[in-house]
Amino acid sequence: MTPAHTDDHGHAEDDGHAHGSLRSYLVGFGLSVILTAVPFWLVMTGALDSKQATAFAIMALAVIQIVVHMVFFLHMNVRSENGWNMMALIFTLVLVVITLTGSLWVMYHLNTNMMPGHDMSQIP
Repeated sequence: MTPAHTDDHGHAEDDGHAHGSLRSYLVGFGLSVILTAVPFWLVMTGALDSKQATAFAIMALAVIQIVVHMVFFLHMNVRSENGWNMMALIFTLVLVVITLTGSLWVMYHLNTNMMPGHDMSQIP
């Protein structure tokens, strides 16, 4: 945390940025540890029956952890910098979704339409 700036008369000036308290950092740290440990536990114990359910649970916990980091450590909210931080985040998320969706779509169609139809288990 950076200290508030003072003018020539010793008065503190608020720079308009959100600063976290020790309590908020500890809550964020605790949530991050839990959100990291739970996916490891899911994989190591095989608590969920299917691999797909485990993968979806891990992805959901990863998204939650991203939100925890943004709120508790990056201090992002709709009020910071008049909402421009949130607009930049939304724009970035839209670009990431478009890129990932397009990449998966292209790879799926390449695999479906370009791979030969032979049995790979019989190749020495």
